[in-house]
Amino acid sequence: MDVFETIRKRKSVRSYAPTPIPEEVLVKVLEAARLAPSAGNIQPWHFIVVRDEDKRARIAKDCRYGRFLAESPAVIVACGDKKASPSWYAIDTAVSLEHLALAATALGLGTCWVGSFNQEDIREMLKVPEKFEVVALMALGYPRKKIDLLAKILHAVRPRKKLDDIVSLEIYGSKYGGHKHNNP
Repeated sequence: MDVFETIRKRKSVRSYAPTPIPEEVLVKVLEAARLAPSAGNIQPWHFIVVRDEDKRARIAKDCRYGRFLAESPAVIVACGDKKASPSWYAIDTAVSLEHLALAATALGLGTCWVGSFNQEDIREMLKVPEKFEVVALMALGYPRKKIDLLAKILHAVRPRKKLDDIVSLEIYGSKYGGHKHNNP
């Protein structure tokens, strides 16, 4: 699968099959995160892979929009070192997490970012040092084969914006127009 096909296929998965993720597949997606660029090449991220069913259930219980974390075979807890990179830890960690999501998609896995969680509960449960902030959680696993009616409705009511609506040329509001000649 080429990168553009991977980007088109990547979506938020909120229902997972109980199939375990093979270790070599997990290492590949974590390696993709490791290879992400960062400001000053500081690489301020640290990932905690949570496979334990009880811990995943406890994490999911505190997540208003992430109850499905309990059923994903792994939860990736992405932490950013705020001491090593005070200005960029969150952005750099997010970039690395999206590398992980794209690699997972290319390997047939599903992912979903979760941003609603209790920072202190997760910090305590997983013994996250104070110098780190929990930036995001990511569900990781094989998508359950079912129709996600809510997602279908959401995408019908709120489709992707057109390129002309999100890109300007030189100054805000000036039509870009480049997509007519260069739309992958």
